[in-house]
Amino acid sequence: MDTQVDSPSNMGKIIFYEDRNFQGRSYECMNDCPDMSSYLSRCHSCRVESGCFMVYDRPNFMGNQFYMRRGEYSDYTRMGMSDSIRSCRMIPMHRGQFRMRIYERENFGGQMMELMDDCDSIMDRYRMSDCQSCNVMDGHWLMYEQPHFRGRMMYMRPGEYRSFREMGMSNMRFMSMRRITDMCQ
Repeated sequence: MDTQVDSPSNMGKIIFYEDRNFQGRSYECMNDCPDMSSYLSRCHSCRVESGCFMVYDRPNFMGNQFYMRRGEYSDYTRMGMSDSIRSCRMIPMHRGQFRMRIYERENFGGQMMELMDDCDSIMDRYRMSDCQSCNVMDGHWLMYEQPHFRGRMMYMRPGEYRSFREMGMSNMRFMSMRRITDMCQ
């Protein structure tokens, strides 16, 4: 049973700052923001006061993605982000089971495997050398381009993802997957 709670205790809060070390103008956000340029000209640090968020270096939830949980992030360049944050998405808390089907080819073709827990290497566990589409049935997941949850990542919420290439991920191969199990409070 999939239970998603949207109560005040499930709401996140993140504060973005124009400059490193929480300096300059700030913008407080409690939900998805597809384009932060109307609030801040740039964004180089943030504090996550509650919840979990994905932040992106391009508007409309595009570009490189980074997972943020409660804490302080004083300088994005230390995280490998080359520019500033341009958009963010709040990750709702999920209670219940996690289930995702990964496919070797686009449009749910080729070998299929069903995951219900973290997988640190699809090659080692399933002998799959590539994952080009997936169907997230339950829960929220992070997919990584390298084994052992390393490299660039992509946030996956429930839904069908027929082609990672068409989503702008043509030069990425996803090799490990992790459930977002943080309480995000």
